[in-house]
Amino acid sequence: MIICAGNNETFKFAEPMGVGLVDIAINLTRKCLFDKPEFLLFIGSAGSYGDHEIFDIVESNTAANLELSFLRNESYTPIDNVLKSDNKLVENKTIVNSSNYITTNFELAQNYKQYNMGIENMEFFSVLRVAKEFNINVAGIFVVTNYTNKDAHEDFMKNHNEAKSKLTQYLLDKKIIK
Repeated sequence: MIICAGNNETFKFAEPMGVGLVDIAINLTRKCLFDKPEFLLFIGSAGSYGDHEIFDIVESNTAANLELSFLRNESYTPIDNVLKSDNKLVENKTIVNSSNYITTNFELAQNYKQYNMGIENMEFFSVLRVAKEFNINVAGIFVVTNYTNKDAHEDFMKNHNEAKSKLTQYLLDKKIIK
């Protein structure tokens, strides 16, 4: 099953599940309770912490939920904040960080790289967490739309349609979709 976030990030071949950590967790859990898929592939856009270029395609099976306050040593969490799928569909070592907030401070965002995080996507951590709960194999494929800087939103908006097209072509080329 291929899923995506929703709102303006939809694809004709993917089922939208909601934007952000909470909505996707609720809707994906509901889906798994009533019609559990054997496999989940989450597709979507991502912001780069600097190592990936605009329109790069990044595959991942690992997600984290590290907030900016953690980077500043201003918070901690008792939960497991890094999740990895045993999925063999993707081999990339890029960790996708998820938060309900988009990083706009490029200098601060560089601190994510010390934790081997390369991109951020709002939903992927919740997707992995739900998949883990239901014992579903999962992976993610992302297209970079922006850098995590002060222009993040404007660049996302400017690049989003072309990024969706490039991601769709990538999935066609890999024969993930027809």
